[in-house]
Amino acid sequence: MVDEHTEYPEFRLRLPNGGPVAHGRHTDAKGTNGSRKFVVGPGEPVRPEVVPSFATRVASAHRLREELIRQGRIMPSKNWPTWLETTDTITFNSSSEAAAVLTGRSANGWVDWKTEDNRPLGDFMPGMWMGPNRPWLIRGSNVTGLDLVQRLWLPEGRVSLAASRLRQGVQQGTSKDDLRTFVQEDYESTATYGQKQQLVEELHAFLSRVKPGDTVCTISGGELYVGEITGEAEQTESEDRRSNLRRPVEWQPTGYPYDDLPEELQQKLSIQHDVVDLSSVQALVEGLGLSDEELVEEAEAIERDPSGEIPALVARRELELPDPTDELAAELLVHDTEWLREVRDLLADERQLVLYGPPGTGKTYLALKLAEFLGGGPEQVKLIQFHPSYAYEDFVEGFRPKEDPKTKEVAFRITAGPLRELAALAGREGNRHIPHFLIIDEINRANLAKVFGELYFLLEYRNKSVQLPYSGDDFALPKNLFVIGTMNTADRSIALVDTAMRRRFAFVELSPRTEPTSGLLRRWLADEGKDSEPADLLDALNSRIDDADFRIGPSYLMKKGVYREGGLERTWRTKILPLLEEHHYGEGVDIEKRYGLAALRESLA
Repeated sequence: MVDEHTEYPEFRLRLPNGGPVAHGRHTDAKGTNGSRKFVVGPGEPVRPEVVPSFATRVASAHRLREELIRQGRIMPSKNWPTWLETTDTITFNSSSEAAAVLTGRSANGWVDWKTEDNRPLGDFMPGMWMGPNRPWLIRGSNVTGLDLVQRLWLPEGRVSLAASRLRQGVQQGTSKDDLRTFVQEDYESTATYGQKQQLVEELHAFLSRVKPGDTVCTISGGELYVGEITGEAEQTESEDRRSNLRRPVEWQPTGYPYDDLPEELQQKLSIQHDVVDLSSVQALVEGLGLSDEELVEEAEAIERDPSGEIPALVARRELELPDPTDELAAELLVHDTEWLREVRDLLADERQLVLYGPPGTGKTYLALKLAEFLGGGPEQVKLIQFHPSYAYEDFVEGFRPKEDPKTKEVAFRITAGPLRELAALAGREGNRHIPHFLIIDEINRANLAKVFGELYFLLEYRNKSVQLPYSGDDFALPKNLFVIGTMNTADRSIALVDTAMRRRFAFVELSPRTEPTSGLLRRWLADEGKDSEPADLLDALNSRIDDADFRIGPSYLMKKGVYREGGLERTWRTKILPLLEEHHYGEGVDIEKRYGLAALRESLA
């Protein structure tokens, strides 16, 4: 710990919008909740106005500021016209409280107060990690049966971690190796191997990674409470050993209903660990309780690059699937733009969709083109194909032989599958409002229950996360990741798809008996300036096939080779009739007499 009489340099705070510079000094004296006090002397400038969110976001600092003005300890300045200034020495409970009162907004004193050579206050504190501040989830609503959030954390301005058997003398900054030894010895007979590993990670995060100025979140009574870490960790002798390790926190006065939180934030909050890094959703946490206008005003009250975007506003951008156009319908030869809009709406509502129908109905082509349009380009689209030997390890993650680039030795290592790769791309900050598409061709040819595994749950509950069995990582499906499957009903009827699959996917039929497929070939021939006979022949052929799942799609007759000399006859003989022979295998049907070109042309004549 820092010596009681540590000498700190003078710290400075630049007030917003080109304002004057305030000065203050850090102390080792601790306030009621363990925060280190900060002193500002007389004659220091104070911003005259506050941001609209100040009273609700930093209620205690707002009340203190109003009281100091009422007492005359902050008054209109003689040195800086239109500004305020302190009239005597004011001792604040923390550096963040001092910065908030002087600037009239939520502030992080560990970063905002700087020395003359521009070193932040946090650099002078023990056990402080370098790098930007980050938000954390620390659970306290059910610690061996007690809700410490309501009982201890909120009333006393603290956050804690239970370490009932951990030896005394553990300090902030203790290395992970030392913690691993302590936990192994102190919990030898009271915790499993996995529990010990998890405890080491949580203790290390709480003692060494969490630092003053970080945001802390916790859940209690269906609400999310948010605060700022205002001091170092300390180990105490609590009576019930439920809160041995503590840190001081300045909590926001009110919580946020859990059900109203953004979906991505709910995903991270559903991770079942006591300490969770929320850096990937930091912008969402920072924007809680603030309107867009308030976020802009807060940003204007900070010395920042005016050309940069406000992260919290970027994170709020709505995910939208663009409206299909008449031009797209014409390109895809779809009979009606409204049909495309319906598919778009199904994707927006369900996020998973299957295009099913007989072979040759253009399912994969339509899926690709529609995904590229809705996602804004091919770089947001990934296509994979299922087959009977396709497995969970191919789709999500699994062990794969990998060569070490240095030793050239081959070993089995956990490798991410296409789903994890695309989910990582879609979940990046700045990408979350951009639709990304995974197209699964021939989705019904694999054992879906084995391939999807626990992802069946995530397809339905996008606001939850699960722990993956190989890596142990917590994984969730981003809300901007859409899945389009294609299903060939000649291989497997849609009636054979299991209920779990049916419930999680919307199903759209592409069949020669209905639009947009039934008239597709005729529209294509008209666009190409070709004779309509192939469309007539196809209609005649399908009228003779009783089973709708085995009718022939138009794609077979939409290729250049069909329209070279003898091409139609060749395609009919080598592509279409073999399918029908397989369909009628063992039935004694004369395929040529029933489905041959000569028979069909005679019927048309």
